[in-house]
Amino acid sequence: MSHRSRLCSLVIDCHVDDLGPATEFWSRTLGKKIASVDQDGDGKYAELETAPDEPMILLQKVDHASRVHLDIETDDLEAEAERLEALGAKRIAFVHERWWVMEAPTGHRFCIVRRQREKFGPHLNEWPD
Repeated sequence: MSHRSRLCSLVIDCHVDDLGPATEFWSRTLGKKIASVDQDGDGKYAELETAPDEPMILLQKVDHASRVHLDIETDDLEAEAERLEALGAKRIAFVHERWWVMEAPTGHRFCIVRRQREKFGPHLNEWPD
């Protein structure tokens, strides 16, 4: 048995009242068109256009300090969480029963999420369970 995972997203956490100006800034800064200014209809997520073989670039409206975090997509959340715990990461929270917030031994927070694009794509790692 094995599971797969890969770097999926760079998430720009924005401590702002309105995500629109932040989305415009990062779009122009990175030279990426805006794919969605309100991904879920709640004003909390925006997305910039990226090629299928690039990580997604998301902007997230947050209550904590602004920062950037990584998302790792996987076809098995539990197996990936266990693999990363064995490397020294800690589980912090299971959010909306959809993704794990983890903390690296360095103190950096990142997320393990379900597969985000229809096709898993290149740069995929396969891990024995």
